Amino acid sequence: MSASRAVAGARRVRVWDLPTRLFHWGLVACISGLMVTGYIGGAAMPWHARLGYAVLALLLFRLVWGFVGGRWSRFITFFYAPRRVLAYLRGHETPDRPGHNPLGALSVFAMLAVLLAQVGSGLVSDDEIAFSGPLSRLVAADQALWATWFHKDVGQWVIVALVLTHIAAVMWYLLRKKTNLVKPMLDGDKSLPLASPAVASRDDARSRLLAAVVFAGCSLAVGWVQSLG
Repeated sequence: MSASRAVAGARRVRVWDLPTRLFHWGLVACISGLMVTGYIGGAAMPWHARLGYAVLALLLFRLVWGFVGGRWSRFITFFYAPRRVLAYLRGHETPDRPGHNPLGALSVFAMLAVLLAQVGSGLVSDDEIAFSGPLSRLVAADQALWATWFHKDVGQWVIVALVLTHIAAVMWYLLRKKTNLVKPMLDGDKSLPLASPAVASRDDARSRLLAAVVFAGCSLAVGWVQSLG
């Protein structure tokens, strides 16, 4: 699965392993559902909570997978020297390589941090009307109210801004640079020059089984957190 394939002057390299791709599209589906159920409110709130737990399980999985997953899914490959980040911001391209460019890597860290803050605030929130998170009893009432304010009036709009920025960046790369960033997240592969020394991400049955075990463990942890409520 992880072997590179030569194609007409270029070779296709497995960049995003299947677990990373499933995480990405699962997160897209859950965030979309959270926006809809949060807007509807009322009877939709139980589903809002369930989707929130699903996002937490996905985030926990991604944090673990960032250390044990395929080569280009590991956080160690997301780091660039400050001079390379500044050069990229000035319009100087980095060498063609798999994985995220400097801004893409920063956006991933930003999205993970904001989503963790949003889920965390939801777990301890209490609007004193219709919803209280499973961990709200572990914090003071004023802290629960502050978490509710952040969750409703700050966090969700930061997420919307990040999502719109992400979509705009994808469209800019497609229209201006003729680079399709969506396709590799669908089939996992990216075309690189034959001379590129890039190593493919591991994406075989063993790594996928590991991902399933990791996600099952994260889901059990989330189930435990949910039971506290």
